[in-house]
Amino acid sequence: MPAGLPARRVAGAIYSSIIDERHSLDAALDSSSGLPDYLVLDVRDRRFVHALLATLLRRRGEIRHALGQLIEKPPGRRAGRLMPILEIAAAQILYMDVPDHAAVSLALEEIGADRDAKHFKGLANAVLRRLAREREAVLAGFDDPLVNLPDWLRESWIKAYGAETAQAIAEAQLFEPPLDLTVKHDAEGWAKRLGGIVLPTGSVRLVPSGRIEEMEGYGEGAWWVQDAAAALPARLLGDVAGKRIADLCAAPGGKTAMLAHAGAQVTAVDISAERLKRLSDNLTRLKLSAEVVAADILAWEPAEKFDAVLLDAPCSSTGTIRRHPDIASTKRPEDVASLAALQPRLIERAAGFLKPGGILVYCTCSLQPEEGEAQFAAALERHALRPLPVASGEVGGLSEAVAKDGTVRTLPSHLPHETRRLVGMDGFFIGRFQKS
Repeated sequence: MPAGLPARRVAGAIYSSIIDERHSLDAALDSSSGLPDYLVLDVRDRRFVHALLATLLRRRGEIRHALGQLIEKPPGRRAGRLMPILEIAAAQILYMDVPDHAAVSLALEEIGADRDAKHFKGLANAVLRRLAREREAVLAGFDDPLVNLPDWLRESWIKAYGAETAQAIAEAQLFEPPLDLTVKHDAEGWAKRLGGIVLPTGSVRLVPSGRIEEMEGYGEGAWWVQDAAAALPARLLGDVAGKRIADLCAAPGGKTAMLAHAGAQVTAVDISAERLKRLSDNLTRLKLSAEVVAADILAWEPAEKFDAVLLDAPCSSTGTIRRHPDIASTKRPEDVASLAALQPRLIERAAGFLKPGGILVYCTCSLQPEEGEAQFAAALERHALRPLPVASGEVGGLSEAVAKDGTVRTLPSHLPHETRRLVGMDGFFIGRFQKS
């Protein structure tokens, strides 16, 4: 088998599972439970598969448009795997540091081995070679990053944020995100050691290089990986030292770690025992402790009420597409509707766990208003809760992220920086309440 072909075949299998069956990219690439054909690849090929799939999923709209311009008549349903193979080859030709001849020849090798696609081998050869010749002109024709999103998602963002901001969000999602760390102490010192910067919000940010487990400070538990936006909700609980705090839907545990490090008595609750195992492992490495409970919070009852509750509710995760580019291809409007129907029930339970006067922070990593702003407004009408507005100083001075009503809406286009790889943050909604 030609060198490089196994990696591309694995990439094709994973890509098809994402597009056709809505499987998760992270699950396919998991180092212990991922796709078996992926796990037997060497480290270099695994990295290539990851980079190829991430590029393809981020730029899928542009790639399909470019191929559509060069293929006059769509090949139809009896073309086997022709189009996925062409898309994978086009991603390499247009966006990756892969020799054109390798991308073309290996794609033709795959097409020739496909019972149905092989009839289009001549077409594929002509299309890919022309794409390579006209690469600069093709790339110059891409001026709207929103083309990489499905229609429903694009339209929802334009409606919620306006066309200009929606374009800025989509532009931010075209690039690999930076690595954000929450450090226990001395953010400036760790930023200097690791070659990063300290963000206004307090997180340390750097361009990732190599294995996280081999970075200085990992083994001693000096920091943990956590997007800058994901680090904000726990901070909005204020001084939690000595207080009883519930972290609901807690895994993988970044917020639990923040609260435990701040001196809180934390109860971390999640429905997934497997994900809680990862949370517990992280706490052990960080030399922190918390009560860990595997339970569905719709059925769980705590022994006593809490001083504060942090609810990071299950959501469509559309605010994390820059980290998980498969989300744009796997989520549907009905997923948002289903989760938006669940979230009020979770808020009701969380409010019921509070002592009178207790604080509830509700957050989602979704850019869909029906999972954020709409939930906040509805909760004020339904429950004995009053809004506790957030000041810009509580979120590192990010005044653009604080709405007039005191809720927080971070966007992937926030936190500009002259270095492209140091821009942005996940899209989060955060609302804070106090129980009457």
